[in-house]
Amino acid sequence: MSKYNWTFASIGNVTRVRIHSGEDIRHLGELDKKMWTVLSCPVNGLEISADSLKLMDLDNDGKLRLKEVVATADWLCNTLVKPDTLLKQQDEIALDNIADKDIKAVAKKVATAKDIVKLADVEAALAAVTIEEQPIPAAPLEADVIAAYKAKTEEYAAYYELEKLQKLGLASIPEETPKPGMTEKKFLEMGKQIADWEAAKSAAETANADALAAAQSVYMPLRKLLLLHRDFYRLLRNFVALEDFYDNNSKTIASFQAGTLVIDQRICHLCIRVSDMPKHDSQAPLSGIYLLYCNCESKKLGKSMQIVAAMTQGEISNLSIGKNAVFYDNEGNDYDATVTKIIDNPISIRQAFWTPYRKFAKWVEDKINKSAAEKDAKAFDDMTAKADAAISKDGQTAAPKTAFDIAKFAGIFAAIGMALGMIGTALASVAGGLVKLTWWQLIVVFISILLVISGPSMIMAWLKLRRRNLAPVLNANGWAVNADALISVTFGRTLTEQVRFPLVKDPLANAKKGMKPWQAMLTTLASIAVVCLLAWGVVYEYNKRNAIPEQQTQTVVNDTIANETNNQEINE
Repeated sequence: MSKYNWTFASIGNVTRVRIHSGEDIRHLGELDKKMWTVLSCPVNGLEISADSLKLMDLDNDGKLRLKEVVATADWLCNTLVKPDTLLKQQDEIALDNIADKDIKAVAKKVATAKDIVKLADVEAALAAVTIEEQPIPAAPLEADVIAAYKAKTEEYAAYYELEKLQKLGLASIPEETPKPGMTEKKFLEMGKQIADWEAAKSAAETANADALAAAQSVYMPLRKLLLLHRDFYRLLRNFVALEDFYDNNSKTIASFQAGTLVIDQRICHLCIRVSDMPKHDSQAPLSGIYLLYCNCESKKLGKSMQIVAAMTQGEISNLSIGKNAVFYDNEGNDYDATVTKIIDNPISIRQAFWTPYRKFAKWVEDKINKSAAEKDAKAFDDMTAKADAAISKDGQTAAPKTAFDIAKFAGIFAAIGMALGMIGTALASVAGGLVKLTWWQLIVVFISILLVISGPSMIMAWLKLRRRNLAPVLNANGWAVNADALISVTFGRTLTEQVRFPLVKDPLANAKKGMKPWQAMLTTLASIAVVCLLAWGVVYEYNKRNAIPEQQTQTVVNDTIANETNNQEINE
């Protein structure tokens, strides 16, 4: 455990170490590995300068690991007098803040301002570097001749080989085979000329590139310092604690946020590039987030990408595979987006309340569609069978007629009648029980039914919403996330913006025919009341007709008592 006094804070409902000073960066190597939120991340796909990431990737394996981040922090703290300036994320440094003498001397040489050196100063100095270049040898042939030679190399070589075999009597050249326009000797001489020229050209270019790199190398440490001075702390905020992701007040987005997706009158701010779809198939469902996978294409830029967007607000009825949307990257470029996959998880408790009813409605719709399809197929089969029978009758033999089996249909009708009777009896029993309840008991029963149907779905949604975790999505992209990256309900609302229209008076309201909203509501309530009253009346009348009158009941009781008395006297 480090003796350094670290600052801890609740970031994303998880206790994390907060890096908020140059001293924190100086002691970064002492931080316990278990306290890092991220242990490694890919270099590609991050919204940080590729040049800066390459400078931090010390072993050039395409990944940034904890030890490389610590090594970069140590180099920066040794090169700067005050590492606190790293927190400003600027591409300029005061000359007095550079501790390395060699870098400081170069900075004084290229700085255009009096006391400050900027990244633009270094880039201008690099562009101004000149060397005495080795001359590039002239091509022995014209460019189109060289291109034609390379295009015909394999074809001509094959022909000459076949020609040698033909001279030995081992093969024959078909008459339709095109003959080269030069001899084999001329062909080989031309090839040697082109090969020698290309080798000399490559050697000269390599020598010039090496000479230029050597001349520019004096500026590269300063360029590295300025790039990392601007970008290192941003990486650190996304490595140690994911602060950029959870900080709503920060103007900087998280390094993995690729842009925004506009779909179904909503803007999804949490959009991540997808680098490995098979891993997403296995990992992303564990996140508990409602995810939209989209293919994005920009014909203007000639680019395409695949993203995954988190939907954390609103309804899902209009979201489906194949739906079109527009994706905007962080530079403002727009892409045509198409939904290719959906991972369905709860978005809110309200949405979970209606989920059972949506599923039931979809089940009923599927059953109706299936039944309609089966009946349509049966009708078509019957029609074709009758047509075949008619053709057979006009021709040779007619299809045999099946006798009407009345017993079979009687059994079917009896079964249907019994089922309807049982259903009617059950409904009558339920209605009879409801009639006996008071109005407040009816409300309790109604609410209880809703809770029985929607309660389990709402409870599961509440549990999943508490556990929504971005870590599995990042892991699928090659990150090694060492802690939960939870997305609470409150924080989730900030990741998806819903449309908010102002109240506007309809200019055609007076021209519309029909009832006003309050009139329609009253009419609906009155209709429901009438239906309930009628149902109550039917059940009441049914109970009244089937009930035994009180007087008749008393007479039956008296007769029963008298009969029992007479039987007792006879026995005695």
